Amino acid sequence: MLRQPAFGHRLRKLRTAKGLSQTALAGEGMSTGYLSRLESGARQPTDRAVTYLAGRLGLEPADFEEPATGSLAHALTLAASTGSPDAIDSLRRALAAEGHESAVLRWQALWLLAQASRLQGDHVTERAQLAELVGLGEEVAVSELRVRGLTRFARCLRSLGEILPALDAAFEAHQLAQREHLGVEDRATVLLALVSVQAEAGRTGDARLHADELTALVEGRSDALWAEAMWTAAAVRMRQGDHHGALACLEEALDRFSSHEDLVLWLRLRQAAARLHLQMRPADPAQAQRRITEAEAALVFVGTPSLRQYQAALKAELAFADARYDDARTLLAEAVGDQPRMTHRDQVRLSILRHQLQILDGDPAGVQGLRDLAQQAQDDANIDLAAEIWRMLAEALTQTTHA
Repeated sequence: MLRQPAFGHRLRKLRTAKGLSQTALAGEGMSTGYLSRLESGARQPTDRAVTYLAGRLGLEPADFEEPATGSLAHALTLAASTGSPDAIDSLRRALAAEGHESAVLRWQALWLLAQASRLQGDHVTERAQLAELVGLGEEVAVSELRVRGLTRFARCLRSLGEILPALDAAFEAHQLAQREHLGVEDRATVLLALVSVQAEAGRTGDARLHADELTALVEGRSDALWAEAMWTAAAVRMRQGDHHGALACLEEALDRFSSHEDLVLWLRLRQAAARLHLQMRPADPAQAQRRITEAEAALVFVGTPSLRQYQAALKAELAFADARYDDARTLLAEAVGDQPRMTHRDQVRLSILRHQLQILDGDPAGVQGLRDLAQQAQDDANIDLAAEIWRMLAEALTQTTHA
């Protein structure tokens, strides 16, 4: 049953969210004075009045019930201050129930929800949340929020392997940030996304130019933004075949960036270094093991399903590089798990490893599997990944020929 004063508070909130005056809402079927007394809590609402007001607002009578989770603003405050799973769940329910709230408030809620989804490796859910957030950015019409939404959307699309849409989103964000003369933080974050997507698309020349622009923009810093910039610069150099240059960029970030600043990023930098040592030709398993061990210690404190799966994948790749093939198979099974929480590229890497092990076992399905993966990457415009798979196929065939 709807009771006062909660009903009056809720009614006033719904009316103002629609931009209606009391006179406009009352219309011809209710006096303004009666509506005023309802909003103040002086009169108990009748079923007829509730039905009439719901129709005028385009709602259902049940919408006058205050959500069990509390207001969106309340849930947003709790989620922003604690970030606990319960607070995030409450925020998700409040957002679903409070669709009439201001666009800015809903934008903030979706930003936190998308961030939580990303940390859990649930990029499909993150994509849906960010798509809605980008739409809200147009409604809010605040340049900084529009750029941040598009940037995060581009990074999510990249994680899902949707390279061409990711390029579109990153390029739009970059143009907007330049046109609106946004601050260093926003411009650098946009460049992080743009460089990563351009590199995935095989546009390494453009990626290198923007990477150099990025590192110049954050020169003199040693915070998380700087560390990510150095990591991104390393990734571009790696794709250009400049392994020593890539290692120099990454080693600088490893040396100067403190775990007190951001332990998750500190951990991921070490995982990135391990992957780089495994990708170098020749590979350096000893240095890869060193960085994996360092990351392992941090997982105790900040381990998420996606980070743990990535760690298991690195261990599997290290075992393969050390010719410990039985260990690689066991670790591969652990990395895949019941529900993969890694990016599209990292999931493809697991498939590559599985097919490499099949080839070693003399199974022709391994060769065909690598060919299919390479072709799919080409079809998805993920040129860099396709080239990596073709190279690995050639190496695997060479090894079996000389075995």
